[in-house]
Amino acid sequence: MPFFIPPVKDIQFILHEVLKVSQSDTPGYDELDADFTGAVLEEAGKIAANVLQPLNSIGDDEGCTLENGVVRTPKGFKEAFATMADGGWMGLDCDPEYGGQGMPHLLNTATGELFSSANMAFQMYVGLSHGAASALHAHGTDVQKATYLPKLYAGEWTGTMNLTEPHCGTDLGLIRSKAAPEDDGSYKITGQKIWISGGENDLAENIVHLVLAKIPGGPDGVKGISLFVVPKFMVNEDGSLGERNTVTCGGLESKMGIHGNATCVMNYDGATGWLLGDMHKGMRAMFTMMNEARLSVALQGYAQAEVAYQNALGFAQDRLQGRDVTGTKNPDGPADPIIVHPDVRRNLLDQKSIAEGGRALVYWGASMIDRSQRMDDADAEAMVSLLIPVMKGFLTDKGFEATVLAQQTLGGSGFTKEWGLEQFVRDARITMIYEGTNGIQSLDLVGRKLGQNGGKTIMAFFEMVKSFIKENEGNETLKTQFLDPLKGASKDLQTAAMYFMSDGLKNPNNALAGSYDFMHLFGHVVTGLMWAKMAKAAQVALDDGATDTAFYTAKIETGRYYMARQLPMTSTHLARIQSGADPVMTLEADHF
Repeated sequence: MPFFIPPVKDIQFILHEVLKVSQSDTPGYDELDADFTGAVLEEAGKIAANVLQPLNSIGDDEGCTLENGVVRTPKGFKEAFATMADGGWMGLDCDPEYGGQGMPHLLNTATGELFSSANMAFQMYVGLSHGAASALHAHGTDVQKATYLPKLYAGEWTGTMNLTEPHCGTDLGLIRSKAAPEDDGSYKITGQKIWISGGENDLAENIVHLVLAKIPGGPDGVKGISLFVVPKFMVNEDGSLGERNTVTCGGLESKMGIHGNATCVMNYDGATGWLLGDMHKGMRAMFTMMNEARLSVALQGYAQAEVAYQNALGFAQDRLQGRDVTGTKNPDGPADPIIVHPDVRRNLLDQKSIAEGGRALVYWGASMIDRSQRMDDADAEAMVSLLIPVMKGFLTDKGFEATVLAQQTLGGSGFTKEWGLEQFVRDARITMIYEGTNGIQSLDLVGRKLGQNGGKTIMAFFEMVKSFIKENEGNETLKTQFLDPLKGASKDLQTAAMYFMSDGLKNPNNALAGSYDFMHLFGHVVTGLMWAKMAKAAQVALDDGATDTAFYTAKIETGRYYMARQLPMTSTHLARIQSGADPVMTLEADHF
């Protein structure tokens, strides 16, 4: 059976030795001392390991069922959701005015990693509710916030986001759902939405749907889209639940993974809803929280890599097969454990370096979201907006790849359900698709984010890397194996960016054909920066006499592996980018 050990020490290392959160001037970070975060993470880890993880395979096997319009979640999910709600985990980083605990988003990210590694399908119910609450908090009226937020924060109600329709996904300007205005200020919502995570469930007594629809007479395309709040049950003035709204689940998707999460077809048959935010500004309202949502998917990518790696490592340490070519390591046994073999170590180090590098990258992103929200820091907002498509695209691609490598480590055992690795592979696959496919992420990066602020943000990133290298070039431990490779990779990224600015202007397809490679090139550079920072922090700890030398030495050695074996991929991505659009576009469409 698969297992999960909460990596609390690794998380604490990022928070306090790499990011040094308690020394930050971000409001609320002064409360995040090691004792406090340690206590929170230990408690979250207990829930993750003891409550959520045992339900992961159950959820995968049972899936969700639709009975008379009601979705039944797998055995144990409802009780686990109540445990989460009772512990206040739903509102950890939410507004205290409405019952939240007001902690930084960074801490919610750290606990969310534990829950997602333990049971990704379950955590999606929590994450979608959090996203709906964030949109309501940002755009709701005082009455809407007072009506919905306390219930969402408390876990008494869940929330959803309804965007996609059968005929359109990415191009939301094509949606057909309509919102007819009523005399009382409400709207009648009619249409069908698909792939709605948690659209119907039995975890809570009400569901708050956020729905994109068009008000008749509005502008064409995305400029005519508005956002509406549509509760499953109407809410009376005293906060009690009234009659059932005319929104129903028309079916459940049969899908590759995340079986424990209900992926629903939602039918709106003149359902009563209320405008959320400004008329015809629904896309702006929905995408206000897109940085947060896409960062959470990036987290899912490396979180699945983490749990898959743990199980692959456990297998590699126990499985006896073959002998070490340099000499027997297990003379009393019939064979050596497979972890002695170089190719198995390559597999494991690819997994480990992605999971740990991804954690540092996502936590840094969460810290920038905190700065942008708590300090109105425009530079932090610009930087995280630039990096979000990189984090989402790169870490979900690499996270999925890591789960496949973990499965490969087990050989034939990894292909069987008994060991659980095949579920991690299937569950991780969706992260590359939802919240904007990774191809869309790369187009967003090159087509929109690269040129934002006249290119000032990407230049600020290059300066950040350059400054880190310059500040530490006297550190012989870092220079050869961390700083020099990082400098070379950063130059590859700059060369690629300049190529887009020159050849991309001559032929836009040159930029579009190279966008996916650019996303990965950027991902390697920023992950390389994270590994250089982690190596520096680990070396400082060793120099200061840290007793857990094995932990810090492993950080440095894993970082060296990433810089030597993963970071050189930047030259390959650059070569692909510089090949231009011709290799991609020359073949006529009818010749495929």
